[in-house]
Amino acid sequence: MPNMTLAVPAELHEEMKQFTEIKWSDVARQAFSQKVQQLKTPVTDEEIDRISHMIKKEVRKHFDSL
Repeated sequence: MPNMTLAVPAELHEEMKQFTEIKWSDVARQAFSQKVQQLKTPVTDEEIDRISHMIKKEVRKHFDSL
């Protein structure tokens, strides 16, 4: 398995060190896998409708305030 080096903010690193029982590489691997699956999944019509509705609502608010 290839290795990857990550940089995290010092504050986060200090907090992570408090949880020695956690295998942080497993947490990162799971997060990477989930993100790849999200990116591979096409957007559904329902999601498009929801996003379109949100955009229209914000545009209406903007023009109503002029």
